[in-house]
This record gives sequence, structure tokens and C-alpha cells, in this order.
Amino acid sequence: MRLSIIIVNYNVRHFLEQALYSVRRALQGIAGEVWVVDNNSVDDSVRMVQEKFPEVHLIVNQQNTGFAAANNQAIRQCTGQYVLLLNPDTLVEEDTFSKCLDFMEAHPEAGALGVRMIDGSGAYLPESKRGFPSPWVAFCKSVGLSALFPRSKRFNEYYLGHLSEHETHEVAVLCGAFMFMRREALFTAGLLDETYFMYGEDIDLSYCITKAGYKNYYFPDTQIIHYKGESTKKGSLNYVRTFYQAMVIFTRKHFQGGEAGWLVAMLQAAIWLRAGITVIRNAGNRLWMPVLDAILIYAGLVFLKNFWADYYYHDPDWFEPRVLWFNFPLYVLVWLGTVWLSGGYDERFDLRRLLRGLALGTLILLAIYGLLDLDYRPSRALLLIGAAWAGLITLMVRAITHFAVFRHFSMGKYRVKNLLLVGTSAENDRVLGLLKQAGVPFNLAGTVAPSATGDTSGHLGHLGQLDEMVRVYRINEVIFCSRDVRSQDILRWMNRIGPQIAYKIVPEESLSIIGSSNRNEPGELYTFTLRYSIAEPRQRRNKRVLDLLLCLTAPFLLLLSKHRSTWLRHWWPVFVGRETWVGYIRHTQNDTLPKIKPGVFSQRQTLHGFEASPEAIARLNFLYAKDWNVWLDVEIVFA
Repeated sequence: MRLSIIIVNYNVRHFLEQALYSVRRALQGIAGEVWVVDNNSVDDSVRMVQEKFPEVHLIVNQQNTGFAAANNQAIRQCTGQYVLLLNPDTLVEEDTFSKCLDFMEAHPEAGALGVRMIDGSGAYLPESKRGFPSPWVAFCKSVGLSALFPRSKRFNEYYLGHLSEHETHEVAVLCGAFMFMRREALFTAGLLDETYFMYGEDIDLSYCITKAGYKNYYFPDTQIIHYKGESTKKGSLNYVRTFYQAMVIFTRKHFQGGEAGWLVAMLQAAIWLRAGITVIRNAGNRLWMPVLDAILIYAGLVFLKNFWADYYYHDPDWFEPRVLWFNFPLYVLVWLGTVWLSGGYDERFDLRRLLRGLALGTLILLAIYGLLDLDYRPSRALLLIGAAWAGLITLMVRAITHFAVFRHFSMGKYRVKNLLLVGTSAENDRVLGLLKQAGVPFNLAGTVAPSATGDTSGHLGHLGQLDEMVRVYRINEVIFCSRDVRSQDILRWMNRIGPQIAYKIVPEESLSIIGSSNRNEPGELYTFTLRYSIAEPRQRRNKRVLDLLLCLTAPFLLLLSKHRSTWLRHWWPVFVGRETWVGYIRHTQNDTLPKIKPGVFSQRQTLHGFEASPEAIARLNFLYAKDWNVWLDVEIVFA
């Protein structure tokens, strides 16, 4: 066996399917084998591999063992002269493996090589080649100097920014998304260190290969797509903690004495620094619009107070100072709270949610206004005028923000993309059917024949004219049919046209259309993945608010409920968020549904003693997650 390819999968079924199709094509003419190690996925990955790729050696783990341990499982069983560790969210060219084999045969000193990687938008990924994380290199990476000086040899040795991405180089560290290794070098180095759960194991293995007397090479004569972000989002605290803890493990393993202690201390400080920055950035991303809304609404209320006092009462001092510290803050809090509850800050440009929240807030304020003492009722007219101002200024904030991001004012509408399909007529018709069934709005500019030599009738042109058609028809997105278009051609055109448009790929015989336009975000899918109501942030928030309302009204509910001891026993766990009043009925299928807290009550209450079959229980839980709303929980609680 000449080549063994090992892919570790965890809940990325659609990307794995595309990767395996590209691997199958690239292995033609090569004596090779493919191993997939599934780390307890719940997305039907195992069945997909069994049905569509029967030639694959499949290892099914009953728990997530981590990247290093899962790779080692297959490494110990594979027989290839060369071993490739490949991520599932990748796509390789048809000649990637043959070119890598030729390079390794021509360079007996090479222990491992990596290739040029691009993301789903066609942009080069700098982690394709990396330097050894010495204390200085790690420091520059930790504090951000690498990002500030990307071409500097001194400050960006981590990504070797001074070395051309288009030339072959000897490098210190390769990326674990694609590590092509000589078997003897891999076993001499000692396989992957299973102390690492995720991140860092590729750095450690690269270093061990060089310590074993071999060289690592960056080889850009072939390239792959790496969609990235499928396991851990770059902006998450989990990524910061996992990445830097991996660096701590590496440092303690390979450095000695004071140097190790100093570097570990620096990395620990970097964890807290980057975690703090991440928390602040994430909080800023969530809070800047509500804070801006609050400031502008409050400022407008102050102006309206002065205007109304002069215009209507002819007395600039008509309103008491208490309106500034009681009434206006109350108005702002209620309006922002109801916009938040209606999902107006989840979907910032959904004007329906915004206006619905403001209208509900105004009704609540009018009700509160009638209950206040006369001294705290400055003017009902001022409240209504303030509501109009709140609606106007929040609409303006969203209009300006929308224009800054999208360069148009069509808020509340999905901007339909001008779309090109590249493939044969039969495959293009299949893709159009997928798009329609997935409910994706699009404006089809036309189709492109995969070659100039075939039948081009009914197409705008052939693949060799793709850049011209993108320019002439102002295309926003290109979808390639991988059954008809070689991976090499897809990557070549992504490089040539650049990241100013979006790209997606349809694997053959697949119901998924895969792509990504941001290297730090998960790939995008146009597929028939079911949407669960209970998984939506707005509905999760509404469920939590209902839990708290039921807790606050529990003294009255005890008089109406026949489950008084249950209410008393579970009141505190629900109040602090460890439980929810209504949850799933216990069933093994629940692991595949959106996660919610354990429930005190469930739809079992609605069965009134009837013993449902396991299939019926699974169906009830599925419908509960799919169609959840507040009134469903209320009905179950009082069943």
C-alpha cells in the first residue's frame, strides 16, 4: 500500500461527504486506502460513509476521543508507505496526492509536507506554513504583533510571513488539516501526542519529526480548500482556552528550566488577556446597538420634554426633574426589553421584530402609566410622542448600519444574489431543484458549460469565460457542480477571480451545497437540515422568561396545581437555570435534538396515563422541539 489517508470526523457530515468524493477522485491510479474515524457524531455521518463510501475503513468511537487519539487509532492499523492526516472540511485537487508522492520520492530527507491552503472564499490561509513557536515567536503571536506586521520575519515568524506562499520552503511546522508524512518518519517521531485534545498536536508532531532527523516542507505546487471553523469558532472563549492550553502543554514538554517557566507564565497571561479581549469584543458586538439605541432614545426624550413644555404648556420648567431619572429610564428599559424579547437584536435588520417589540413596549408602558402615582405621570402625550421617536431613531440606526455593511437600504429583505451555475444541464437542473426546496432566494443569471468542447447550447458560455461572465452579469455567487468540474479548475478560478464573490460546491449525488465566505466562521450549507423552533435564540429566551414568570407566580399556581410538592421541590433549580419547567420525555433519541435543560414536566402529562411506545415518545419530543412556543409549555404545565 502506497498511501493511507486518515480523516477524523465529528459532526460535519456534509463536509466529510464532499472531502471523500474529492479523495476518491484524487486516489485514482494510486494504491491507497482511506480511514475515517468518527468521534461519536450525531449527524448521521456513520451511515452516510457506510452507504456512499463502502471502500472506506470506518472506525466508530462511542465518545469524542480527541483529534490526536483518533488519528492514532487509524495510524496503528493503516499500511501505507505514506500517511496523510486530512481534515473532513477540505477539498483536494485531482493531482494533489500524486504530486505529493512525487515530491516525497524526490526528497528522501523529507519527513512531512504541507500544501498551499485557501479558505472557502479563495483567500490564502497563512497557517499553511508556520515557524517553530519559540518564546519570542509565541510572544509575538500572543500579543498580536504577528497580525500587525504580517510580512515581518522578526514579528511574524509564526506564519513565516516573509516567505512567499507560491514557493517551496523548508519550514518548521505544518498544519494538521493536511499533513503528508513518510511512514518511517511518523513512527520514529512517535505518532501524535494524545495529551493534546485539539490544537497543538500538529506543532508537536512537526517538531518531533525534525528532532528525528527529517525535514518538513511547504509545497505550494498543489492546493486544497480548507473551510475552517467547523470545530471551534475563532471568536469563542473555548478556542482561546484550548489553543493556548495546547501551547502550554508544548512548552512544558519541549522546554526546560527558567525558559519554560517564563514562557508558560507568558502563555497563561496570554490566555487571560485574549480571553478578556474576546469577552469584551463579543459583548461589544452584542451590546453596541442596544446601547446606541438607549442613548439616542433617551436624548430624544430629553429634547421632546423641552419642546413639549415650551410648545404645549408654554413653561420650560413644566416637567419635574424626576422624569429624567425615573420616567425616561423606565421608558427606555421597557422598549429595549420588549425589542430584545421579540428578537429585534437577534435579527438586527428585521423591521417587523423591531416594530413589534416597540409596539408591545408602548402598550406595557401605557398600562404601567395608569398604575403610577399622579406625581409620576408627567404626560401621556409625551410618552406617545416618545414612542414615535423611538421607532424613528431605531429605524434610522438600522438603515445606516445596513448601508454601511451591504451598501444598500433594502432592509427587511434578503438581497437576492446574482447566481451562476457551472455544470452540465442535468446537474444544473438538480441544483436549481435543491435551491428551491431549501427556500433560498436567488436570481439565476445563467448557466456555464464545464468545457468549451462539449455542448454549450443553452448556456451563457463555457468555463474558460467565467471571469468575463462574473464581470458582465455582476455575479455575487458561483456554484460549481463537482461531478462536472474538476477540483483543480474550481480552485484555479477561485484564485483567479478572488474573494469578492461567494463560491459554493455541490458534491455529486449530494443534497448539500457547501461553501464559506469567512475563514473564521463555519462553512455555509444550503441543505435540508431541519429547523427546530426551540433552537432559535429568541425562542430559547422566551422559554427562560416563561420559566422565571412561572417561578415568580408560583405562590398563586400552587393553589391551582395538583403537583404542589413538585413545584416546591423544583422551584429553586428552575429559578437558577439548572432545570426548566417543561422538557423532553426521556428517550435515547434526545441526543440528536437541540439541547435544553432537564424538564420538571413533559408531554407525558398530556398522555393522561396512556403508555406510549418508544416510537411515539420520539415523535412527541421531535414535534416539541420543532414546533415549540410559549403556549405549548403553558398547556403542558397545566395539563
